[in-house]
Amino acid sequence: MSNIKDIARIAGVSVTTVSRVLNNEPYVSEEKRKAVLNAIELTNYQRNLNAVNLSKGKTNLIGVVIPFSHHPYFGLLIDGIANEAIKNNNKLVLFQTNYEEKREFEALEMLQHKQIDSLIICSRTCSIKTIEEYMQYGQIVLFEDTRNTGVSSTFIDQYNCFMIALEYLYDKGHRKIGYSIGRRTGMNSKQRESAYIDFHSKYNEPTNNDLVFDNCYYFEDGERVVQALLKLKDRPTALLVTSDQVAAGIQTCCNEHGIAIPEDLAIIGFDNQPIAKVMKLTSVEIPLREVGKKLFNQAINSEITQEEIAIKLVERQTV
Repeated sequence: MSNIKDIARIAGVSVTTVSRVLNNEPYVSEEKRKAVLNAIELTNYQRNLNAVNLSKGKTNLIGVVIPFSHHPYFGLLIDGIANEAIKNNNKLVLFQTNYEEKREFEALEMLQHKQIDSLIICSRTCSIKTIEEYMQYGQIVLFEDTRNTGVSSTFIDQYNCFMIALEYLYDKGHRKIGYSIGRRTGMNSKQRESAYIDFHSKYNEPTNNDLVFDNCYYFEDGERVVQALLKLKDRPTALLVTSDQVAAGIQTCCNEHGIAIPEDLAIIGFDNQPIAKVMKLTSVEIPLREVGKKLFNQAINSEITQEEIAIKLVERQTV
């Protein structure tokens, strides 16, 4: 393979002149510019973009960590991030982790090795301490509440969000309220659990672990939740479901088993995705595309900022 010195020799110019032509810089005569371009064509010279990026200290690549690429929730986030990346002439490097910590570390190490400029983590497994250790290598932004840390984030106050939904159900007369989540270990899930416990304490109502369903991500998980409900002697009268996909699955399966919505079971979903509108599902609206846009803009900014996103309850026919 030819290199920049070969181009200079064939064109009869200095290496500096070749560099100026490659970078479209001025102060090169038209004669010398043509000579360099002819030499490039003759040798089929290809620039080493890694070396170019290293010299510039920038790759224009933004890493995005997600657990699943085929889930609509993360699809909307990525859509918001990607549209903003296009506007800013950046490209995305997608890391699907399946919540495996070693895959998350691969993304962090790419940041450390300057293979990406910054990193957006939409849902993490590694500790905040680890994130803070890698921040010396570039900007890292999280989609979670980091107000007690030095890490940038765009976030939803999950505690307040859950409390609003619980209070709404309480005002509608519900006292036996259950909920479903994805994983129990995530920061968002811990905030929701705290809200659930505090809510029941406020009204002197007992909590029941049998009314908490985890590992719920997809439409088909709704059937598993309903099957568990059918086995309970003392069923809840309402469910908070932290995914519209799962909520729609529960609603569909309830119809098949003669459980009337909302008379026998009220349901509140989360995110207000298109499926919620189709199913006339009451849902807590989280503007995921807008979140993605804000995450990207934080990723290309060196300042540490934390921005809360407002939510609203969209009332339909399932409560």
